[in-house]
Amino acid sequence: MEQRMLVFVGSYAEADSSGLYVYSMDENTGQLTKLDEAAGLKNPTFINVDVDQQKLYSIGECVIEDGSKTAEVVSFAIDTASGKLTQLNRAFSLDAPTCHIQRDSQSRYLIVASYHGGRIGLVELLEDGQVGSQLDVQQHHGHGPHPNQNQPHPHSAFFSPDEKYIYVSDLGIDRVKCYSIDKERHVLVPHGEYEVPAGSGPRHLTFHPNGQFVYVINELNSTVSVFSYDVSNGELHAIETVSALPMDFDGESYCAEIAISEDEKYLYGSNRGHDSIVVYEVQPDTGKLTTVQFVSTEGGHPRHFALTPGGAYLLAANRDANNIVVFRVDKSTGKLTSTGQSVEVSKPVCVKPVYIKK
Repeated sequence: MEQRMLVFVGSYAEADSSGLYVYSMDENTGQLTKLDEAAGLKNPTFINVDVDQQKLYSIGECVIEDGSKTAEVVSFAIDTASGKLTQLNRAFSLDAPTCHIQRDSQSRYLIVASYHGGRIGLVELLEDGQVGSQLDVQQHHGHGPHPNQNQPHPHSAFFSPDEKYIYVSDLGIDRVKCYSIDKERHVLVPHGEYEVPAGSGPRHLTFHPNGQFVYVINELNSTVSVFSYDVSNGELHAIETVSALPMDFDGESYCAEIAISEDEKYLYGSNRGHDSIVVYEVQPDTGKLTTVQFVSTEGGHPRHFALTPGGAYLLAANRDANNIVVFRVDKSTGKLTSTGQSVEVSKPVCVKPVYIKK
């Protein structure tokens, strides 16, 4: 079947205004064309797209009677012909606002992370793609030396390539905590934890496509920590930590997103403050990193970015500039060049380009 590139965007927004957006992407020019937008969710900042089942899952924020904040997950069906979103259902996910959502490849579970609540939640997915009930919660404990580390701050959850393990980067305690899912009891089982340098603040991570290395981007000290990955037991072993900023930069900056190219050659990270993407070359045998380029994101606070399937483009979501900027990727060098294409989006936080069958 024919397929095309669609780009889904989550943003900061009030419930009475649009917060989710759908674009088509011209793969020849990088041009983005808006197809749909959806309102009714407060701060649908992070999303997950199930390409096979044509579903989208978004986090959302709720306020209950006593004024405290809770979280929900909202499911949508994707019309592959028009790109339009139709809400299926919404369900409680966690008793604190969430900042990240992840899904297993079998679409049985969602994992949500709460930065402010210091905890993660396991939520069921139903066979029809709707969101089910909360299954389990794991509360983190501790703090770190940085002023922003007064308590645990889980910022993301990612599955290992074989999905035996889930790795949660906790910015507040300088740990990457590991869990597995007991699929009979439908609960999260702690499986270990791994340190980054004190005061680093781990935020997101990505696995090398060969499954041998893990790259953790650290928000607070603007670094990337490299680990080897033991597939037999899920253990991480520290290799090195490198700067994500130019040596001569002495301003305030905080890292956000990290991604690796499909061909395994290049790693990318975003800097908020320096407002750039750092490009590294990945050494194939050791996993170590060599800096290749720093390129302006053409906007403030690049909270998120994504490489398109196939790796021809990188889309940078600049929250404070209210835009998404499209860069072309030179696959021979990993370097980025602006295409001149961008779209205006209010406070974008998450951008997900995928191939969808028409």
